Amino acid sequence: MLRRRTFLATTALVAAIGLPVAAQADIIKIGVLAPVSGPAAADGQEMVNGAQLAVDQLNADGGVLGHTFEIVVGDAADQSAAAVATAAERLLGDRDMGAIVTGYASGSNFEIEMMAEQEMIYLVSANSAQTREIIAPDPDAFPTVWSFTPSFDAYNTGVVPVIEDLADSGAVSLSGKTVALISSDNPYSKTIADGLVDSFEGAGWEVTVNDLVPFGEIGDWRGFLAKVRQNPPAIVINTDYLPGNAAAFMSQFMEQPTDSLVFIQYAPSVPEFLELTKEASSGVMYNLLGGTLPVTASEHAKQVVEGYVEAFGTEPGTYGPALYEQVMLYADGLKAIGDPNDRVAIGEWIGAASKETGAGMISFDPETHLAVQGKGGIPLQFYQIQDGKRVLFAPSEYADGEFMTPPWME
Repeated sequence: MLRRRTFLATTALVAAIGLPVAAQADIIKIGVLAPVSGPAAADGQEMVNGAQLAVDQLNADGGVLGHTFEIVVGDAADQSAAAVATAAERLLGDRDMGAIVTGYASGSNFEIEMMAEQEMIYLVSANSAQTREIIAPDPDAFPTVWSFTPSFDAYNTGVVPVIEDLADSGAVSLSGKTVALISSDNPYSKTIADGLVDSFEGAGWEVTVNDLVPFGEIGDWRGFLAKVRQNPPAIVINTDYLPGNAAAFMSQFMEQPTDSLVFIQYAPSVPEFLELTKEASSGVMYNLLGGTLPVTASEHAKQVVEGYVEAFGTEPGTYGPALYEQVMLYADGLKAIGDPNDRVAIGEWIGAASKETGAGMISFDPETHLAVQGKGGIPLQFYQIQDGKRVLFAPSEYADGEFMTPPWME
């Protein structure tokens, strides 16, 4: 506020003596609220990398209206409420902060309300159900908060038709219509698992196992897998999103694999998962809302991925490109509005925007502040790991390969 008053006083003085008013150029800080330590550190570091890539490109091009940018990291650590609140308060307390971006910080997204109270631009890419629950009752109270991911309802309903299409087409032979699920006790994993149970049962499938484990690092999944082996289902699903946990799960499944498809929520998209599992993960499936499209399907995605690889020497997962796009959209809003201090106007501009990104066309539902999903929006992508590579097999308009029967089912 002090800088804003100084700026206005200077503007008035210059105007009074008849000189042209120039925009006050300075450094605008971009906060990255991310778990850069703890079990999700691989995701957190990728978030920082993606934001840094955008800032480096913007600064190399001269900034926006003379403003240049600087990254400041707030470590959400173990994603506990205390860790997230402390990191968020530190970023919010910085008078030069223009926007805060994240893939995810807490599981509940409670920090959204902290951002809205301070009229801070907050762009997030996860936990859509929690974002909607907070914003939908009064969307006008959150003009600076927008989600780059659509409603997660598609995670609940999209798996069954894809599995049934694979069986109907002969791409895979299933033993029946049975499914075993396990999830971890956090809002993301549990909400998706509950939705999958409803979706499978609604389509006439039998849920043979439905287990819940505490959230955190898990090295032993053998209790659940023992139940699976007693009555092998057609598909085994794990909605725990931590790559280290998912890698341990896949390794232990392969000790005595059943004649079942394996679907793991999100974790196989993280480069760390492939590094940990190597050939043991070939055949596993996962899906993504807001994931980067294959470079063969999107020239924009190709440019972002190639830029990331050149800068950091490794292929990105989901959150590097996502935070790159978040920073770039904020920069577009700043350019349109002109004043970095008018964050509400920038937020409203972002909410009305429509822009091509590496994940598809981004636009926002004004009632929930979630990205629009489906044709003309963000697609739900289905992948399979094949020989250490991710192959997108659905939807067909973006596919860069075909589904293959997992090696343990041949």
